[in-house]
Amino acid sequence: MTSHQLVVLGSPGHRRTTLFAAAARAAGRPEPAVLPWSAVLRGRYGLPPGAVVRIDSPGEDPEADRLLRGPVLGAGYAPTRVEGGPAWYAGVTAALRALAERPGVRLLGDPEEIAVMFDKRRAHARLAAAGVPVPPALPGGLPGSWRELRERLADAGMRRVFLKPVHGSSASGVVALELGPHGRVQATTSVELAPDGLHNSLAVRRYRSAAEVAELVDRLAPEGLHVERWVPKSAQGGRAADLRVLVVGGRATHVVVRTSRHPMTNLHLGGARGEPAAVRAAAGERWPELLATAEAAARCFPRSPMVGVDLLPHARWRRALVGEVNAFGDLLPNLPGLPDGPAPGLDTYAAQLASPAYAFGPPAGEGEPAVLPRILEAR
Repeated sequence: MTSHQLVVLGSPGHRRTTLFAAAARAAGRPEPAVLPWSAVLRGRYGLPPGAVVRIDSPGEDPEADRLLRGPVLGAGYAPTRVEGGPAWYAGVTAALRALAERPGVRLLGDPEEIAVMFDKRRAHARLAAAGVPVPPALPGGLPGSWRELRERLADAGMRRVFLKPVHGSSASGVVALELGPHGRVQATTSVELAPDGLHNSLAVRRYRSAAEVAELVDRLAPEGLHVERWVPKSAQGGRAADLRVLVVGGRATHVVVRTSRHPMTNLHLGGARGEPAAVRAAAGERWPELLATAEAAARCFPRSPMVGVDLLPHARWRRALVGEVNAFGDLLPNLPGLPDGPAPGLDTYAAQLASPAYAFGPPAGEGEPAVLPRILEAR
């Protein structure tokens, strides 16, 4: 018989892996080893028998990013480049499927569900089929150009929409598009148009020139653009607001309020954390329904121990749509669990370690598992 040993597929030294390791130590568990994403992407790595692998994000790892997108972008590669989403997606999903086929390895997360969550078309369709409320999507396939997009938006009567690269994350390449009378147009985005490609910027900008908007959409179109109606969000303190809800083991454990002057509320784009107590007061008796919407979205991914759900609240916090589902949406430092939830006071990583998915240890009759090296070297 073999001992069960926890391994994190992630990026050594990144705050995701270090915060999770700290939570493991605080829970009295051995510190998990880190299996670098770069080793898995190269296909040269080893795992101990009985390894239980937590799948974490390959994001913010320059080496992994270059392995995934570099061959497509060539000499024009830069970590800030928007392009390369389809190659990134193909590389990540292929690596996870290969890892799942390793004998004796158990994954905390399902590669096929992760593949759906990182495909905005498929995720939207799965949620809608399950009756989870989502923003209406533009009918038909993905638009291939600005001209096609304008024609189809006119046919659908949609004048304010979000354009989302199908395999994007962290608002990379997202555009809030508004079409006005007499050909007026405005695109709000963090994308910077540059001669060598499209670059993510920390500065949200507005393009009002029809020529610039056409160029922006035409250059984004090869990434695949999922188009959804722009639903006005509720507000807090005069700023647009939405909710990231972490669902662990099917229950909502953490909620962070994100507010912004811009349509995108991501914290790295100038968003700020809002006041959960004020949201609960505004929602009143509908607060449990908001959490239930997030939990319904997570039920669409039953083999995923944790799902981050982005709720788009509207009607003055009385209803919500699901904007995104995120396989790696638990990087919420210093956020305690809901006081009346299943993990009161625990941070996001401690809540997961206390959940049934992590209730494993050495088989009966076995001693303590062997101590693994802190980082598993490629073999």
